[in-house]
Amino acid sequence: MTENTYNGNDWLDHDDELSTGELALAERAALRRVAGLSTELQDVTEVEYRQLRLERVVLVGVWTEGTAADSEASLAELALLAETAGSEVLEGLVQRRDRPDPATYVGSGKVTELRDIVISTGADTVICDGELSPGQLRQLEEKLKVKVVDRTALILDIFAQHASSKEGKAQVELAQLQYLLPRLRGWGESLSRQAGGRAGGGNGGVGLRGPGETKLETDRRRIRARIAKLRRQIAAMSVIRDTKRGARVANAVPNVAIAGYTNAGKSSLLNALTGAGVLVEDALFATLDPTTRRSQTPDGLPYTLTDTVGFVRHLPHQLVEAFRSTLEEVADADLLIHVVDGSDGMPEKQVTAVREVISEISERRDDPMPRELLVVNKVDAVGELGLARLRHLFPTAVFVSARTGEGITELRERIATLIPRPEVVVDALVPYARGEIVARIHREGEIIKERHTEEGTELSARVRPDLAGVLEQFAVNGSRA
Repeated sequence: MTENTYNGNDWLDHDDELSTGELALAERAALRRVAGLSTELQDVTEVEYRQLRLERVVLVGVWTEGTAADSEASLAELALLAETAGSEVLEGLVQRRDRPDPATYVGSGKVTELRDIVISTGADTVICDGELSPGQLRQLEEKLKVKVVDRTALILDIFAQHASSKEGKAQVELAQLQYLLPRLRGWGESLSRQAGGRAGGGNGGVGLRGPGETKLETDRRRIRARIAKLRRQIAAMSVIRDTKRGARVANAVPNVAIAGYTNAGKSSLLNALTGAGVLVEDALFATLDPTTRRSQTPDGLPYTLTDTVGFVRHLPHQLVEAFRSTLEEVADADLLIHVVDGSDGMPEKQVTAVREVISEISERRDDPMPRELLVVNKVDAVGELGLARLRHLFPTAVFVSARTGEGITELRERIATLIPRPEVVVDALVPYARGEIVARIHREGEIIKERHTEEGTELSARVRPDLAGVLEQFAVNGSRA
């Protein structure tokens, strides 16, 4: 008897083969935090490596520019990030200031108010909507008596939870160590040095003379050594990625990269276009490792689709640096599919944030940005009025729903018109004994006309220069445009 399992929508036969995304989602859900089982926070002054352990949190932000709606949207996004990391959001505060307070981020008066809220709600962590300096971090923890985490550390924690490949884990660890290095601190014994007194003294003796080295200095030295090792490892991994990318270039297969804001539906779109079966989850930064799948245009021209890591407002520069080899998939693409979440309240802000990161990558490489096709996803979750607004904001975009399949056919057609196509037209008569060449023309070229004769396959096709060179020996009347 075949055993069945309920997946939330349908009963699945165990004999059915699960996709890699379904397997990854099941593994991710196998071990998760249970509400109400949080552990008591230890003395924050003894935390050396500041490994995140988020449970009940209070959010605080400083509104320095833009509208009130912008500040509320930023705090709402911070709440989603906190929930993705596995914590429960209890309260959120926003303060209007010209600039963050250099000592405590929010100012001494707001710190007192924040302390009262922490006590009344029973929160054990405060998350700030910005990157805190080491001094601000220390001051806030001393005054609030709970752990304080900034936006950068929160995003790094989510990346650490979701990284699955060897390269992804190395990139996340590199970003975490780069963030940690200037924030290392210690108290008491952690700052003590080896004793350097006279031989036979209470704290001195043979081998213990000299200034010694503090625990803090030892930690910094070890972290720098680990950073150097990780950079070498990532560089070696990027060589493998470049080799794979070089093979696609050598075969003249156009590369289409899917980029966009986190949770905009990039993986869902890849599944809809190729049936890749990658992990899909309604969470921020659900997938980090790039996935490449083969597809083809309606007229049979092959190309590759690469799903890349998502972006977010104020993406930490440590992540951009660590994930440079991954993000270069975007810069090297022949076409960039920029996915926008149509159900978001401020989709134009998402577009701006993504373009800023891509522009930064292109400037570092001194390369122009790839050709962009804007795709507005999740239109099934938008009403008629919202859809009209989106069409006004993005008049050249393609509007799709990866969940229902709406607009996918139009998207395929738009991709077909925008990717590079073969530019050399040849007329050839290929003997039947060389059927592999005809198969290659069908696979890599664009057939204009084809007919079978007694001598072989006579065809006219648009191909790339390397394939045109192979066909020269079979050219009819030496034709080559």
